[in-house]
Amino acid sequence: MRKRRFLGAAVAGAVAGTGSAAALAAAPKGSRQVAGPTLLTVSGRIGAGNRGAFDPALDQLMAKQKLRFDKAHAFDFASLAAMPVVTIRPTLEYDAKAHELSGPLLSDVMRACGVQPTERTALFVRAIDGFAANLPAAEAARRRYIVATHLDGRPMALGGLGPLWTIYDADRFSDMAARPLPDRFGSCPWATYHVEVRES
Repeated sequence: MRKRRFLGAAVAGAVAGTGSAAALAAAPKGSRQVAGPTLLTVSGRIGAGNRGAFDPALDQLMAKQKLRFDKAHAFDFASLAAMPVVTIRPTLEYDAKAHELSGPLLSDVMRACGVQPTERTALFVRAIDGFAANLPAAEAARRRYIVATHLDGRPMALGGLGPLWTIYDADRFSDMAARPLPDRFGSCPWATYHVEVRES
């Protein structure tokens, strides 16, 4: 993945602006709302969701990245940590060393949102700096992408590669392992905060 340019001041309010109180209050009745700060928001072709529509006043980072939705599913750290954990150990491009990353499968996260993928389902995964990757859901399942919450046993920090990183173990796939390190992770936005589920 090539160097990414940040959006400057927009990043400062990234986590705080995700999942406004008004939007969470407008969530469908009976849905499980998050208790802690929202780290990941999933919108698009999902189930009922657990938060309301995009709020142009309070969802400022999303507004700057021109996101819009009528409903979404919000995840805090606890709701992601409650899912089955998968651990991978890919060689990373930043230091050419193997690192342990762990978190739930991306496909399990999508399932928790009520996503019913088809051959045409794509996951548009976006990072807080605006970098985005269009990832076919079938590829995400086949390559066992995870939403990593931990790096080498520690929670990842905002300002580093976290707090969430959508990533897979490129070393396990010969077609990817044969590529130079910077070319293996173009579909892996670190500092992931939003996924839009689309049908192509």
